[in-house]
Amino acid sequence: MRERISCCPHTLTRSLFPLPPSHVAEECPLSCICVRDSGTVTCRGGEHTELPGDIPTWATTLILRGNNISTLPGGAFSSNNGTELELTTLSLSHNRIMVIEADAFTGLPRLNLLDLSHNPLVYISDRAFHGLRELRSLHLNDSLLAPAVAQLSNALHGTETLRNLHRLELSSNRLKTIPISRLDAFNLHTLVLTNNSIENIGKENISSLYHHKRVRIYLSLNPFRCNCELESFYFWLKNSSSQCVDAARLLCAEPDAKKGIPLERLRGEDVDCLNENLEAVSYVFLGIVMAMIGIVFLMVLYLNRRGIKRWLNNIRDACRDQMEVYHYRYEQDSDPRLANVAQQTSLSNIGTKKNGPLL
Repeated sequence: MRERISCCPHTLTRSLFPLPPSHVAEECPLSCICVRDSGTVTCRGGEHTELPGDIPTWATTLILRGNNISTLPGGAFSSNNGTELELTTLSLSHNRIMVIEADAFTGLPRLNLLDLSHNPLVYISDRAFHGLRELRSLHLNDSLLAPAVAQLSNALHGTETLRNLHRLELSSNRLKTIPISRLDAFNLHTLVLTNNSIENIGKENISSLYHHKRVRIYLSLNPFRCNCELESFYFWLKNSSSQCVDAARLLCAEPDAKKGIPLERLRGEDVDCLNENLEAVSYVFLGIVMAMIGIVFLMVLYLNRRGIKRWLNNIRDACRDQMEVYHYRYEQDSDPRLANVAQQTSLSNIGTKKNGPLL
C-alpha cells in the first residue's frame, strides 16, 4: 500500500513522539503532501513564501505550485542539514518568482528536469544554473519579462554545467530572436520557441542549425515577415524541414499580400533578395532617366533662349496688331448691330423714291 504522508499527522507525531535529529529530514514539510513510494513531495495553495527547508532525503520529485515565492536565493537547496538531496525533478511553476540569484540550485547534483514556467522573472543571475551538471530539460515557458530575456542568454552561456541540456522550452516569452547564439555549447535535442515574436531566424542561428542536424525546433505561432530578409531561413526550411517539427504550421504575418500563407508554399522568388533589389534598382534607374530628360530639356531651352524670345515677341506683336485692328473697328462702328439697322432703313427709303408711293 502506497505510503501517503501529510502535514497534520506528522504534527501530532512530533508532539507525542519526538524524533531524533537524524530523522527530521524524513518528515513531510508543513502544508505539503508526501508520497514516499513515488518519491514525490507536493506543496500547493499559496501558503509558502519561501522554499521548504526540510525536504525529505528520499524525495526525487518536488512540486511547488501556486505559492508566493518571489526570490530563489543562493544555496536555497543546500541547507538541508548538510545532506544532498536526491531530487531529479523540480517543478516551480506558478509561484510568482521574480528573481533567481547565483547558485540558487546548488545542492541538486542529480536534477534532470527544472520547470520555472509561468513566473514573472525580471532578474536571472549569470550563475543561476550553476551546478546543474545533470540537467536534461529546462522549461521557461511564459516566464521572461523584458529585462530577463537578455539575462537568460548570459545565464545559459555563462556556465559550463549545462552541457548535458537536451530540451529547452521558451514558449510565450515575446522573444524576437533565439537567445542561444551557439548550439554547440549544449547537447540540445529539442528547442521549443512557439508563440513568440520571432519575425526571422538569423544567419548565425541558421548556420548553427545546419551543423547540428539532431536539433528539433518548434517555431509555430510566430509572426514571420516574408520578405527578402527571410531568404536564408526559407531555404534552410526547404532543405531541412525535418528539423523544424511544426514547419507546416509556420505562417506569414507580413506583408499583407502574403498574410496567412504557409512558409512552405512560398516560391523562391517571393523571398529572393535579387528580385527585390532589381525592382528597387529599376525605380532608381527610371528616376535617373527622367532627371536626365529634364536636364536635357532645360539645356535645349537655354541654348535656344534667343530664338524662343524672338518667337514670343513675334506672337506678342501679332496679338497686338490684331487687337489694334479690332479696337479701330470698334471706334468706327461702336455698335455693328445699329449700323446694320440704319443701312437697311436707308436702302428702303431709296427703293420707295424710285417706285413711287403704293396705292
